Amino acid sequence: MPVGIFRVCLVVITAIINHPLLFPKENGTIPENTEEIIQKMKEREEILRLEQLRLEQEIAGQEARQKALEKAAKVVEESKEEKVSWDMWTAISLVIFLLIELWRQDFQEGNWQDTGGEEDDMAVLGKAFKGVVLPNKATLASFYEKRILGTTGDMARMREMVEGFADDLLEALRSVCNRDADMEVEDCMGVGSMYENWRVRKPFVCDLIVPFAPPEPYCFRSQTWCSGDSFPPDEQGYGTIKVCRAHEDVAGCICDKTKLGEDMLCLLHSQAVTTRPSSEMEDLLCFKNTQYLDADQVMKWFQIAVTKAWNRISHKYEFDLSFSLLDSPGALKIKFKSGKSIAFNLTPVVQYENSDVYFISHFPRSGLAADQPSSTHWFLTFAVYERRFIQLVSKMLPANACHVSCLQILSFLHGKQCSLTGPSGLSNYHLKTVLLHLLQARPCQDWAPEKLEARLQDMLKFLEKCLHEKKLYHFFIGNGKVPAELGFPIIFQMAEPLNLFRPFVLHRDVYRKTVDTFHEMLRNTSALINEYTVHIPHAHTNGIHKESL
Repeated sequence: MPVGIFRVCLVVITAIINHPLLFPKENGTIPENTEEIIQKMKEREEILRLEQLRLEQEIAGQEARQKALEKAAKVVEESKEEKVSWDMWTAISLVIFLLIELWRQDFQEGNWQDTGGEEDDMAVLGKAFKGVVLPNKATLASFYEKRILGTTGDMARMREMVEGFADDLLEALRSVCNRDADMEVEDCMGVGSMYENWRVRKPFVCDLIVPFAPPEPYCFRSQTWCSGDSFPPDEQGYGTIKVCRAHEDVAGCICDKTKLGEDMLCLLHSQAVTTRPSSEMEDLLCFKNTQYLDADQVMKWFQIAVTKAWNRISHKYEFDLSFSLLDSPGALKIKFKSGKSIAFNLTPVVQYENSDVYFISHFPRSGLAADQPSSTHWFLTFAVYERRFIQLVSKMLPANACHVSCLQILSFLHGKQCSLTGPSGLSNYHLKTVLLHLLQARPCQDWAPEKLEARLQDMLKFLEKCLHEKKLYHFFIGNGKVPAELGFPIIFQMAEPLNLFRPFVLHRDVYRKTVDTFHEMLRNTSALINEYTVHIPHAHTNGIHKESL
């Protein structure tokens, strides 16, 4: 330790003694290398100046890059604002386009019958109608009088005979049925062309519908495709019928829609009410293990019941009764001993709520109609309202109006053409739908008897337009202009329009065949009419034209 302290003191003393400021040398001289030191200092100064310039350049570069980044960020921000603005205008443009498209479709749907104006205002979309000249008024009048008018009396006699026999048959059916277990059958109603007086082609067939209801304490609760629940496109126009007890509130209780579990019970319904044996529901003509009315079961029950009823009353008549079509429950044929026969349809239906819309078990099919989705789906028929609408409009038309004549002539031409070239996707129901649209669209005075030729052209042009667009809307469904006097259910007026030509989109071969048949009919119109028309002298024709003018 003392040795260390001694060494430190020695070093301090030596430093003090050798410090140049403490003991300066009197004869000190400038070192010989002063110029060299100055030169080095200048070099050092130059190096520092260059380093300063380099640093200044780096700082300036950083500032330039910073400004460039700020400018780029500003450009990006402006581009984003422009993009947002462009996206906004694009969205607005798309919305406007969609609104215009929806308005156009609504305008077309809302004015599907709007074919008013003179016949020159109706554009002919197809090429087949161009150059087609329909027979003049005199020829059409002669054809109608000779070929069609004479059938009116035959239809009236046939309707009277069929209705009387059907009433007797249904009365016998009620007597053979068990009133406590079987369905209750009501009186029949006539619908279709025979009861709207426009049937022209033989054989004449009367269409009768027979409403029926379940025995007490059961009732029918129906659901249609437009009642709120989503139905696929192929089920539009159909509905289902559920068999329930009269006191059940199907819409109010969820015990029938939700699995409550084995240890839970519904407080509103006991197990005895909600659970029914499968055999009981099958006795009520329901589909297996469901509560939904089965059209096939109804068909079997109705055929058996009609057979029993005929066996009870057959001794009263001098003719035979048989089923003419196996796949239709009420397609019946009366065979006389003379060999003549009369066909009529007696079809069971279910009333929709308190209206005159009916669920029909089996609907007459055409080549265009799609297959029934299932036996628990029932087609809705508006035939009663169609008949009432024609009767209502007929009261407002001029005397001897030509609306029925137009439909009869068009039906005859189409039927004649199909007998030559084979069936097509068009049916008489489509032709009647065209007439219903035009009746609603045109003023009453346009249906005067002397305007038969013009209105027939309207129907042909309207039908060609519908074929071209593959759109022919059901007259009642989605039509808000139905006269209030008919008492038509509002639920169907508010529904989406039902396109009767939708199957044409799915079956292109049927569509092509239908269009070809229609165009061939247009080309053969004059020949088909002249074939059944008495020759009219040219002078007489001119005289008629002058009188009509």
